[in-house]
Amino acid sequence: MKLTIKKTEKLEGEILIPSSKSHTIRAVVFASLAEGTSKIIRPLESEDTLAAYDACRTLGAEITKEGDAWIVKGFDKKPKNPGKVLDMKNSGTSLRLISSVVALGDFEVELDGDESLRTRPMQPLLTALNKLGAEALSVKNNGKCPIKIKGPLIGGKTEVSGISSQFVSSLLIISPLLKLGSTIEVIGVNEAPYINVTLHWMDEQKIKYEKKDDLTYFKIKGNQQYTHFEKIIPADWSSAAFPICAAVITNSNVLVKGLDINDVQGDKGIINILMKMGANITIEKDGIRVKGGSLKGYMIDLNSMPDALPALSVLACFAEGETILRNVSQARIKETDRIKAMATELRKMGADVEEFPDGMIIRKSKLKGVKVRGYKDHRIVMALSLAGLASEGKTQITTAEAINVTFPSFVDSMKKLGAQLELT
Repeated sequence: MKLTIKKTEKLEGEILIPSSKSHTIRAVVFASLAEGTSKIIRPLESEDTLAAYDACRTLGAEITKEGDAWIVKGFDKKPKNPGKVLDMKNSGTSLRLISSVVALGDFEVELDGDESLRTRPMQPLLTALNKLGAEALSVKNNGKCPIKIKGPLIGGKTEVSGISSQFVSSLLIISPLLKLGSTIEVIGVNEAPYINVTLHWMDEQKIKYEKKDDLTYFKIKGNQQYTHFEKIIPADWSSAAFPICAAVITNSNVLVKGLDINDVQGDKGIINILMKMGANITIEKDGIRVKGGSLKGYMIDLNSMPDALPALSVLACFAEGETILRNVSQARIKETDRIKAMATELRKMGADVEEFPDGMIIRKSKLKGVKVRGYKDHRIVMALSLAGLASEGKTQITTAEAINVTFPSFVDSMKKLGAQLELT
């Protein structure tokens, strides 16, 4: 599908942010591993979360939909043999977390996904699982999908690269359920807030563990248990970055609703970044009010919130001086190489962008509407749509269906604010 955008002078109104992808996927994984029946209220239903939903059902969880909730009867840390390849679609989070879940069983499981998922590294997690007792390998011996994993995991000592927080979260979730206690050494911690999201879930489950404050070391007691729960899924700060940045660059007045400023999601840091750049943002009773502002660039460390890079790279085009996005090399191993993708497509639109290994330099630029690639990446498509709103002429983005990965209502919600968007 293609998304066509025309310059939009001003946005006005309210927008409700969808529920968190990160929380939703963790919720269905924890509920499936638990004993008893859990209730997940207001989960995000998107391509990524449904990949985890379907995988957990295939592994033996009984999951039904009731109104705005998922009801999950867990398999109590005993997954069943799926007897088929688990298709994780385009969901890196689901792939990484489910890889450890299947390793609980005394059988071999193959996991695979779409073309994009097959480009994402898995070897650090496979190696770590092998040290805990599994037999885990890459079928093509390239450290990527398709992969085969055979358990059961036992526990013990392992280490894992922290280039992706998902490797760490995967090991943390499964370790309390193993016969032996486990220690995990993390080499090079990235995306620390996402690890803290996982630890928050473990804390709610009263799991016993020790950790270093810098998240480089964990010691987890074995033979523990997850129990059923009822939880409302909070809104997704990563998704919120797009309408927030759209309101800023169009000098609009938009109320962004559904967000919890006290949630553990790292991407809530977008508020402080934008305010430091000069955006007019206030926290109100009913949501976050965004009124634009006169922007000035500065150096931003995005290690803890790499998903904000696409939106911020667009916003930086409208900030005086230079904006430097740094310490975010992990953005290169997402659905696509997001640093390269954003630099390439923004240059087509007239942006002054310089790419370097762990980030970008963006200078204030006047953008023009052109045809650009979406790279089958939801965050690239949404970010480029923001650029289109503030560009002269018409912008057309390919592979716009990727939006459904995290923000299925994005186009309709933005149109209600007055954005000139059309999906064809």
